[in-house]
This record gives sequence, C-alpha cells and structure tokens, in this order.
Amino acid sequence: MPAQRRLTTRGPFHLQATVRVLQRRPVNRVDVWDENRYLRVVPVEGGHVLAAVTNRGTVSSPDIRFSLLAADQGNGGHSRQVGRVLGAILGLEVDPAPLQRAAMSEPGLRDVAGALRGMRPPRFAGLFETFLNVIPFQQLSLDAGIAIVGRLVERFGQTLEYRGRRFYASPDADAIAGARPAALRACGLSARKADTLRSIARAIASGTLDAAQIARVPTAEALRRLLKLPGIGPWSAALVLLRGCRRLDVFPPGDVGARRSLGALLHCEEGTFPERVRRFGELRGYLYFLGLGASLLRMGLIDAADSEPARFGRSR
Repeated sequence: MPAQRRLTTRGPFHLQATVRVLQRRPVNRVDVWDENRYLRVVPVEGGHVLAAVTNRGTVSSPDIRFSLLAADQGNGGHSRQVGRVLGAILGLEVDPAPLQRAAMSEPGLRDVAGALRGMRPPRFAGLFETFLNVIPFQQLSLDAGIAIVGRLVERFGQTLEYRGRRFYASPDADAIAGARPAALRACGLSARKADTLRSIARAIASGTLDAAQIARVPTAEALRRLLKLPGIGPWSAALVLLRGCRRLDVFPPGDVGARRSLGALLHCEEGTFPERVRRFGELRGYLYFLGLGASLLRMGLIDAADSEPARFGRSR
C-alpha cells in the first residue's frame, strides 16, 4: 500500500463537496472522484504523478491524507511538491468559519449551507488550466463546455496508467501553443475560441502572462488586465480570478447557471439579483460555489454533511 502523508486543514472540511464543485460534472477527465477518493495527475519536474486524497476522519474533524499511486519513471520523489499543489487546489488553507457565517446569514441559503458545511472554494492548479476551463464555456451550457474540455484533455493531455485505468493531466500551455487550429476546432472549439486559447497559451508559455502578475495586483486591476486579453470579457475575467486565483470578492456577471440556482434559493427576481450578491461583500464569490453545490446536491452527487460518516462517498 502506498505511504500516506497528512495534509493539514481545520474543520469542517467536506472533501467530496469540494471536489464535486471543482469537477462541475463527474465526467471531468482531470479531477476524479472515485471510491471515496480524489484522484488527480499532478505535474512535477520532469513528469507527472498520480495522487489520491482521502479523509480518514469526518467533515467536522477531518484527517486528510494523500498518497502517490503512480509516476513517470524517476518521478516518485515529489511528495512535498504534490502536497502543496493538492492543498492549493482544495483550499485547505482557507478558514471555513467566515464562509459558513456568511452563508448562514441568508435564510434562503441555510439548508444548502448546512448540507455543504465544510465545502471550500477550490481552484484550478495553474493559470493556463484555468483559461482551459473558462474559454470553452463561453456562451455554452455547462455540459457542452465540459465535453469540449474533455476532448482537449484527451487529445493534448499527458496520461498515466494505474491498475489498468488511464488518468489524464490537464494539457499545459506549451501543448496548446503549438497545436494546429484545426486540431483545436476538432475538439469542439469555434475558430474564435481556438484562436483565443492558443493566443493565451503562447503568452503563458513565453512568460509574458503569468500568475504572479495577477496575484500581486488588486482585484480591480487584475480584472482590467485580463479584459485586455483577446477573447476575454467580464464573465471570463471574473471566472479566471474566482476559479483560478480564489478571489472571492468577484462574482461572474451574467452567469446564467449561478443566477438560476441562487435566484431560486434567495427567492429574488432577476432585477434584484445583483444587489443580493453585492450584500455578501468580499465573500460574494463563495455564492457561486454554493449555487453550483446546490445543483450538485439536487443531482445526488454530493452527500449532505449531516450524513457523515456512514454514507459518504458516491463514486459516480
């Protein structure tokens, strides 16, 4: 059995809910929830490692462990680096108390907030992975965007084999920067989105655009810089900051799915929805994850926190 290493976080922590809102849909090729574990191929120096994360405790008293299941030849000694990446993706450093207080302050969200207690706002592993998970979704349904990303991952992502099963890494910027436009379009991207994704991949691969540039400036300035990129509008820029940088002070404007799910919970009309969101101030981005989590609860893909620990772990 692979050695397990501990990841530190404070309770509550709902691993399943956090992974599900990271996935968005169970068919996600990169972020996998299976047999009560989060499975992820993590890039390391010189290759990739397949890691598994489990909670040996409960939501209230988590005991988060990870193990390395498979690796490229000679790439098995990166446990510290892998642990840092996994912790960042899962938001293990985020204090759950302010998030829970904000959610419980709104009567319409209390049932959902209770069921999702301990859900952290996850983030994608890197800046290019974020754009890869934003651009294909522009003006498309969630399921259509997931399908396109899945084809991009299968076509351009590196793979690892484990127990007869293939696991995928998210494609890096170099892979997309050098891709032929026709190959990107064959994955389902429009010509415009293919050009946008390849342009951003080349900027990131060359170092002219990097995460540090965005991290060091306030949110308003970060949004302004992102809006200068070709093919990136207000919705995409906000989602890059929220899902890629965990800037919880942004909420993606015009997000139809979030508005539909949250509007029903908050019992507000479309015209009053923006004001209700603004009431959450610096944590309004967490509303996005609550709305997504609520839809996944309805689909039966997340077990409510008050059901711990006996029945946690749908593996679909």
